[in-house]
Amino acid sequence: MLIRRGSAILAALGCAASLAVLPATAASADSVRDNQQWVLDMMNVPAAWQLTRGAGVIVAVIDSGVNPDVSDLAGSVRTGPDYTGISTRPSDPDWGVHGTWMASLIAGHGHGPGGGSGVIGVAPRSTILSIRVIPDRADPHYRRYEHEQEPDIQDSLAQGIDFAVQHGAKVISMSIGYSAPNGAVKQALAGAFSHGVVVVASAGNSGAPAGTNDTIQAPVSFPADYPGVISVGAVDMKGAVASFSSANVSVRAAAPGVAVPAQGRDGQYWLVSGTSPACALVAGVAALIKSKYPDLPPSLVATALTSTTTNRPPRGYDSEVGFGIVDAAAALAKAAKLAGDPPAPASLPAAARFGGGPAAVPAAPVRRRGSGPLVLFVLLVLTSLVMAGAGGTRLAVLRRNPQSPQDPHEPRNTHDRPDSPVTPGFSVTPDSQ
Repeated sequence: MLIRRGSAILAALGCAASLAVLPATAASADSVRDNQQWVLDMMNVPAAWQLTRGAGVIVAVIDSGVNPDVSDLAGSVRTGPDYTGISTRPSDPDWGVHGTWMASLIAGHGHGPGGGSGVIGVAPRSTILSIRVIPDRADPHYRRYEHEQEPDIQDSLAQGIDFAVQHGAKVISMSIGYSAPNGAVKQALAGAFSHGVVVVASAGNSGAPAGTNDTIQAPVSFPADYPGVISVGAVDMKGAVASFSSANVSVRAAAPGVAVPAQGRDGQYWLVSGTSPACALVAGVAALIKSKYPDLPPSLVATALTSTTTNRPPRGYDSEVGFGIVDAAAALAKAAKLAGDPPAPASLPAAARFGGGPAAVPAAPVRRRGSGPLVLFVLLVLTSLVMAGAGGTRLAVLRRNPQSPQDPHEPRNTHDRPDSPVTPGFSVTPDSQ
């Protein structure tokens, strides 16, 4: 396979945004599908294609722009606005380099008879909405962009997210990174989630260099670290964590990110490495889920992606691969179950609240009495009344006849009481030992 060095696009996190991809190499077109197969197999994509290929879903690629004319994306790209504030034309060979790579991994449909050659994306029948918010490093106006104020740069990202939501995107893929959070972006993301949009972002390429302490957490990257965003780390062909992949607690899942074949804006095929391609691949799986289950909310799409992974860490989660490598077919199966679950009631009935209420009080564990016990009870009461009446009559007779013997239960007089009280007919028995 012919390989040549491509232009380097480094992903250092600074005040400005960065593209999360490492230097890429070009590959010959006739071998690209063979070289791509390991990526599809690792994520179990061919099995997912039995159910859906992403038709009807718009995936917004918020990046450096996408060339809509390359062979593997022809007819699948809608071009949105350019929020970078610089005047580089789309015809420039350094415009949209990174963004086109990412779009091909999501929606590439190959070319030739039956799409049998070139790159095929995870969701080959989805549509790409290209929104440009950052230039590539080789862009002729990159230096000017680099000196813009941080709020201005991030406002561009917020505008890009808003545009994606307003124009029907159901998945947003952002293989970019910023070093700090931003209020406008958080607000835009909240709007995306409220419209049912799944947001995926790259975790960053600030992994520990070889030979250093791998327990050191990499700095967080935004938008990956915002709540609700699915942050993706990178693994190699063997499923091992890529050395450059940022390890921090924002990481939710992982996907191939080392030497992943992609089509460039020049129409050539490149082997790209970084958490950028990993992000794009997971965004493709999210598109498959939204195609089959369009009403499934973002939180449940995330659950489907993270609860069905392969290569799960020994403790179920770690900061390098999150919950493991995304499995497209298993995620779709989980999404089917989640979509079939009845929604939780808006409010609970009184009997279901804590304490239960009257409806939750169980019946007393006593059997209903028949008429026999009731009759016996009445007879006992009547007998007691007769005995009480007889005793009262006798007492009245004794009081009228002072010569009769004194009642042994009555004291003779206040001076003749016993020294200690005694209760007739009562004896004390020691407790058994």
